[in-house]
Amino acid sequence: MTSPDAEARPAAGRLAWIGLLAVGIAAAIYVAGRLHQPDYSRVLFGLDAFEVKSALSTIAIGLAVVQVLLALWMYRRLPAAGAPPRQVRLTHRVIGFGLFAITVPIALHCLVAYGVQLTSVRVAIHSIAGCFFYGAFAAKVLLVHSRRLPGWVLPVAGGTLAIILGVLWYTSALWFYNGEHLPHL
Repeated sequence: MTSPDAEARPAAGRLAWIGLLAVGIAAAIYVAGRLHQPDYSRVLFGLDAFEVKSALSTIAIGLAVVQVLLALWMYRRLPAAGAPPRQVRLTHRVIGFGLFAITVPIALHCLVAYGVQLTSVRVAIHSIAGCFFYGAFAAKVLLVHSRRLPGWVLPVAGGTLAIILGVLWYTSALWFYNGEHLPHL
């Protein structure tokens, strides 16, 4: 028979390894973005990059809201929703894949056209959040496939991912839609 401490050690080790991997991915993107020479003339899909990225990121934030609602339903934390049907998990995965796919052209354009910049508070927050997004995404995918982790881990990882995406949207698409100014909260 194993003690609770013996079971907690491997889980803590997995969490530490996944956390280090997430930070490593974020750091690698940060370094690549700081070393890269920006090319401000880049367009996206032959269109104005700000318009395309703002539209795609608005779709992404909408999908993230759906993801959070589906996760709450799967964990039976959505009031009055009842037990989730089997399709909810598959829908959550499919939307998650779509969400990732939508963010890739946005991120690649940002990295190639602008790199990681720290020229203003808004730009610095956006750049750093962009680096952390893919680290957090990798961590969440690995956590989904890890067994015997504390029950709080996956919801925290998913919530962190949704918050980072919200920060990215606020500091880019909302900024663009609001006449290149951030609205006051």
